[in-house]
Amino acid sequence: MATVTDGQSRSAGKGPGGANSALAAALKEAGCSYASLALRVNELGRRQGVDSNYDKASVTRWLQGQQPRGTTPELIAAVLSGRLGRAVSPADLGFHSDQGRPVSGRALVYGEDVAETLHTLAELGSTDISRRSLLGSVPFVAAALTNPQREWLLLLLEQQEAFRPTGVASGGPVEQVHAMIAMFDQMDNHYGGGGVRTSIVHYLSTEVVPMLQRRGTPPQPQRQLYAAAARLAAMAGWSSYDAGEYGLAQRYMTQGLRLCAEGRDRVLGGQILAGLSHLATNLGRPDEGVALARAGVATAKGAGSPLGLMRLYAMAARGHAAQGHSREASEALRLAEGQLDMSRGPDQESVWVRYLDHHYLQAEAALCFRDLGLAAQAERTASESLSANADRRRRQAISRSVLATAHLQQDRLDEAVGTATEALDTLGTVHSERSIQALRDFRTRLEPRRHEPMVQEFERRSRAVLGAVA
Repeated sequence: MATVTDGQSRSAGKGPGGANSALAAALKEAGCSYASLALRVNELGRRQGVDSNYDKASVTRWLQGQQPRGTTPELIAAVLSGRLGRAVSPADLGFHSDQGRPVSGRALVYGEDVAETLHTLAELGSTDISRRSLLGSVPFVAAALTNPQREWLLLLLEQQEAFRPTGVASGGPVEQVHAMIAMFDQMDNHYGGGGVRTSIVHYLSTEVVPMLQRRGTPPQPQRQLYAAAARLAAMAGWSSYDAGEYGLAQRYMTQGLRLCAEGRDRVLGGQILAGLSHLATNLGRPDEGVALARAGVATAKGAGSPLGLMRLYAMAARGHAAQGHSREASEALRLAEGQLDMSRGPDQESVWVRYLDHHYLQAEAALCFRDLGLAAQAERTASESLSANADRRRRQAISRSVLATAHLQQDRLDEAVGTATEALDTLGTVHSERSIQALRDFRTRLEPRRHEPMVQEFERRSRAVLGAVA
């Protein structure tokens, strides 16, 4: 974990008087005290792997013109974005940009010019792979989720006739890209996103983006290529999410949604919104998770994909459950089950959602039941998910963690620790931060039983994978 201190600040090239008037104005508008800003920056940084100890004196120095090093300007912008209810960048707050920062800000925006989107994706991928400016530490910015939703839904309303489903072209570049997507999917399911992430990013930014930048491709194949590129960008987002790089996940998914507009693919657009919903809910913003899922439902309705709608209703249920809204979560799960019943099978569905099935819904429902404290239902659905997904190691690891929590909620400590130990063993072959977080959730729930020898032994064994107990 990187450590940042006040001593690492440097002069920022002061303007008249040296004061940072832009930061002062934002603090005043947000009604945010110096101490509160410092505290929130420290908390957000720790959640994203940066250990800092800023205080109100630090904020005073920023207002006097000093510039924090590393990713602290992005953290300050993320905190104030949340307080203001709109996205603000470090530049908006009077901070100079170091190398690599401009693309991290541009990638949060759903841009009008698709040529600029392609340029942004290529630069983001290049910077990501080379790891310049610690790009992986850029923060998740909940306030920046509003712009992509709004722009996407407005386009959908304005150009409804253009959003008609098309088949996948046979032969040529589109078929090649789909073959690569299938390979990446298989590797992701087997080993987790952390093991395949760099390959996805490299292929998207160095192979597929240049294909889209070439002139002369006929309109129909071009649309299909844009849709395939959007899927790859979403996969780059998911694999970044799985690697614990949440800010990158948000940026790749946002740019993927913009490419999807060029591909005119409503089913895929809904699935990208489902991914953003999952990200928001798991990062402590289930209200945004529900809003994104609802935007996805509005997108996918009438697109002929019950399985796509099933996933979106499941994401809405996850957001409601995380907020403790039992009635709303139950209704969303009921709607998800209804869409699953309506599906005529994967062969009749979009290629993007054919992996979704009854067992997927069971796994998501188990997480909802866990969060709502419905232990018996969580145990049943997690057990069914385990028996049906023997070849999906990440889902196995997550479902085992949920099952362990269900046992603990029913005061069956021996079974809980035994099941959690099996989940820990599974994590030895899966590079998945989502799986790790599910097991950390279980470990946190062990706190009242920490005096038990078997709990102490589990905590000792898990330390290498889950980190030290907070």
